[in-house]
Amino acid sequence: MGELRVRSVLVTGANRGIGLGLVQHLLGLPNPPEWVFAACRDPKGQRAQELQNLASKHPNLVIVPLEVTDPASIKAAAASVGERLKDSGLNLLINNAGIGNNSSLDNVTPEDLAQMYATNTIGPLLLSQAFLPLLKKAAQGSPGSGLSCSKAAIINMSSYAGSIQDIYVWEYGQAISYRCSKAALNMLTKCQSLAYREHGILCAAFHPGWVITDMGGTIEDKTRVTVDVSVRGMLKVMSSLSEKDTGTFLDWEGKVLPW
Repeated sequence: MGELRVRSVLVTGANRGIGLGLVQHLLGLPNPPEWVFAACRDPKGQRAQELQNLASKHPNLVIVPLEVTDPASIKAAAASVGERLKDSGLNLLINNAGIGNNSSLDNVTPEDLAQMYATNTIGPLLLSQAFLPLLKKAAQGSPGSGLSCSKAAIINMSSYAGSIQDIYVWEYGQAISYRCSKAALNMLTKCQSLAYREHGILCAAFHPGWVITDMGGTIEDKTRVTVDVSVRGMLKVMSSLSEKDTGTFLDWEGKVLPW
């Protein structure tokens, strides 16, 4: 597995955690992308300070305002990215923005579920729809008939917690609404892979590991990984994906996970 080479990439939820890690590592590649679009809710706010610092040093980094639960915001983000890219299209869309909680079967509410689906499932669906014309354009502009992340791809940041066959870390929490939203995201990824293959777009779902972030919580467990290890691993795996991998559910080391 080599190094990811991609002309343009957009990462959602890019102001912290895994999203920020992805942006930092993409910018640090020996051959960094010509365009790195870092999307987050409040680009000028305090929580995006690290992104702002990076943007001041990297002219290829563009911070894009985006609220993934707002269709108008998604449409505006796609238009703004399209203007920058002109005729070249977008090679890689990483739907990373997500939220979590530890709701149990006893206390999960309709509001819980609705909020979780809005961000973790509906957000990636709407983003993929909005950026599809740019992804198609990138695929058409790339030589060869195979699929790859360098050509055109959608990577949905899922979680092993969404596996129905192997209920991951149940002993640490039921996380009902989170698990259901990620299981739905996995199905969405599978459907996208079938529908978008003919357009030359690869689609895959990733489990980044149980990463040590604000969202990942403070439980200490030997299986936990750092943002650095997770992101480095995922970018390495992305560099090697081909048509045989479209529609798969993989972890940060490239291992295929059970649905």
